[in-house]
Amino acid sequence: MRTALILSFVVLTGTCGEIGLTHAMKQIGEVHEFTPAAIFGVLLRSLRQVWLWIAVSLMALSFYAFLTMLSWYPVSFVVPATSLAYVAGAFGAKFLLKERLSAIRWAGVVFICLGVALAWADQVPALPHLREAYGFFRLFIFAAALVPLAFYLFSAWTSLQFFRGAQPSADTQDFTPPVSILKPLRGLDRGAYENFASFCRQEYPRYEILFAVSDENDPAVPVVRRLTRDFPHIAIRLIVDPERKGANDKVGKLCRLAEEAKNPLLVITDSDVRVAPDYLRKVAGLFRDPRVGAVTALYRALEAPSFGAVLDTMGSLSFSGSALAARTLEGLKFTMGSTTATTRERLAEIGGFAPLLDVHSDDYEVGRRIAQKGFRVELLADPVDMEFPSESVRDYLRHELRWLIGLRHIRPGGHFGLLMTQGIAWAALAAILASSMVASAAWITAYLFIRLFSGYLIGVRGLGDPVVRRKLWLLPLHDCFWFFLWLASFAVNRIEWRGLVFTLEGGRMVAVASRPQGA
Repeated sequence: MRTALILSFVVLTGTCGEIGLTHAMKQIGEVHEFTPAAIFGVLLRSLRQVWLWIAVSLMALSFYAFLTMLSWYPVSFVVPATSLAYVAGAFGAKFLLKERLSAIRWAGVVFICLGVALAWADQVPALPHLREAYGFFRLFIFAAALVPLAFYLFSAWTSLQFFRGAQPSADTQDFTPPVSILKPLRGLDRGAYENFASFCRQEYPRYEILFAVSDENDPAVPVVRRLTRDFPHIAIRLIVDPERKGANDKVGKLCRLAEEAKNPLLVITDSDVRVAPDYLRKVAGLFRDPRVGAVTALYRALEAPSFGAVLDTMGSLSFSGSALAARTLEGLKFTMGSTTATTRERLAEIGGFAPLLDVHSDDYEVGRRIAQKGFRVELLADPVDMEFPSESVRDYLRHELRWLIGLRHIRPGGHFGLLMTQGIAWAALAAILASSMVASAAWITAYLFIRLFSGYLIGVRGLGDPVVRRKLWLLPLHDCFWFFLWLASFAVNRIEWRGLVFTLEGGRMVAVASRPQGA
């Protein structure tokens, strides 16, 4: 208890002193000229600044408390432990000084906390009154480390069950109501023509394809024009609507597309999706059951043209496992951008797309709101193909962080629950606390074997993903990135989306700034 009290005093007084000093210097102003008169003027203003004296007093108290700690404990414990001041300083900078901290800085804060925990744990055997608590703590960590391993195995089992029994019946495939395919566009993805053309090659009697852009000069426009020439028998329409209806430009386009669509069944997919010729028949067939309110689909990579794209593919594998587990436990309560299909009637019951104009995860919300009305969200038997962009690792980390931030706002419980799926972090912590090198190796080996085995069953056997087949060994690296991104998502509230910058407030996007594409 004495250790905790003196350490808290050192950290809090030191951090408050530094924050107070920062505030005082902002009140005093910058030194623009290094002349004797200018420096003397700054000194005079400093002497009249109350916050400066408060800050100096707090820092002096912190320093003397630090000296007291050095007289009580070895320096090998005191110096690492007092580095918690950097952690407190980071939180003070964010919440008191309103500074923006990057994900890299938050990762540094996490590493500092881990280092202090290890330094503190080394003191535990010398403190008899804490020995029992430390034993319970180790048992808790070991039990918690088993949870993600069980989750991986459960996900693999649900994958086997789904892909073995998900083939639609012939009667279901004969259900073919007229379909309107809605494609909001902004910019051009890799393989855009082939992606769009796959929807023009559908073995389906009656359907139309509607594209929407905000600008006639959008690079996607020539590709759509080419489609109309190459597939004259398909009803293809291009809508140019420069009006921005909300923060989520995609939803704004969907509002216009839904108004223009002529058919009762609406199918929405992202622009990087490519589908098989029987895709529409299988999607529509699931709506034969009147209890089905929406249909969605898992996805797999066509190829991975960069290392960032490979990591992205591993992320889609992990997401598919979680989605299949959720489907088995409670049924799907969301839809995905790979496919969001619903009827006009169901869409009208949730108020159409207009309520989602400022929502970040619009595809997720469509499925969630339809499920809340008591309808089922069904999963398509076959995954769709996706043309992953040639992205850098930095781009991959940015959009994964964006997704996690969005999840924290729309489903905070589920976001926090991701803690129990962080297998690599729990296995590493269990290995650190294990009683021997053999036990440590056993924890790491168990994680690697179960994680890769589960990944093979979901990604290779289930999804049939060619990138996962070749690069499965990178799955633990993805898990490592994912853990730190998950931690960072608690502290970051800004997202970047196709060159636009937003902050999330109550799950809704508020535009902050914009920058040129590719910057």
